Amino acid sequence: MPSPAEPGTPHTQGVLVVAGDLVEDVVVWLAEPTRHATDTAARIVRSRGGSAANVAAFAAGAGAAARFIGCVGADAAGDGLAQELASTGVDVRLQHAGTTGTVVLLVDPDGERTMYPDRGAAAELRRPVDPSWLDGAGWLHLPAYGLEREPARSAVVTLADAAREAGAGVSLDVSSTGLIETLGLDHFRALVARLAPDIAFANADEAALLGIGSVSDETGAAAPPAPLTIVKRGADPADVLRPGRPALHVPATVVADVRDATGAGDAFAAGFLVQAMAGADPRAACVAGHALAASVLGSPGASAAPD
Repeated sequence: MPSPAEPGTPHTQGVLVVAGDLVEDVVVWLAEPTRHATDTAARIVRSRGGSAANVAAFAAGAGAAARFIGCVGADAAGDGLAQELASTGVDVRLQHAGTTGTVVLLVDPDGERTMYPDRGAAAELRRPVDPSWLDGAGWLHLPAYGLEREPARSAVVTLADAAREAGAGVSLDVSSTGLIETLGLDHFRALVARLAPDIAFANADEAALLGIGSVSDETGAAAPPAPLTIVKRGADPADVLRPGRPALHVPATVVADVRDATGAGDAFAAGFLVQAMAGADPRAACVAGHALAASVLGSPGASAAPD
């Protein structure tokens, strides 16, 4: 099998499968700083969310064959979210349990988010996952939210093992400093080591918490979590880290007015993986990731701004 340090090799051709959360996002755009214990002017938008569902939708929008694996409640909310995700061109495969999850996102006037997740059924994905759901998979992408707790954690690990046995690559998005802190740094690192991803994505805060340096051989820095690790730094260049090789620094797409960063990291991962699976090198894949991420920064939630 070709080295996972250079994505885009022939073994990556096939369906991009993404496993994880499909939830309702309630996005609250604050028009002013929060006024405690009284009214604060805001615009509220409800939309389909969940990091995994976002990646699948962005990938399908970019022309890739994309499949989503997850769990929603046997309720109207879950049915509606599944239909909306399928309408983007994603092949949706679902288990049903409990109540469909919801995430409330407070977005300040500068575009930064604070999230209040109730993952609900999204955390109830269980083994055995239908093995046919990985048919034709060339790549499996896993947001780390799926590692938060059982039973989803075991289901995600089992999916990664099955994907790798079938010859597919595996990538992981570190997803959240809050998640790392909840699990504990050592436990989180052990879970990542168990998954052994070929590619990892992290933002600057997540990389700092994991002790990952800005260059691949920085003295005293922790080893990156994958043979190819991408550290996203917002408007600053992303770092492409590979053991024993100089770091690449890939400039971000310039965006004049950032209003909402929700979904930008998911869009980046989708853009990167779609191009890598098509044979692009890490620099070109990063450029594609930056461009797709830029398309969501002016609209509420994880959706591209209208043309």
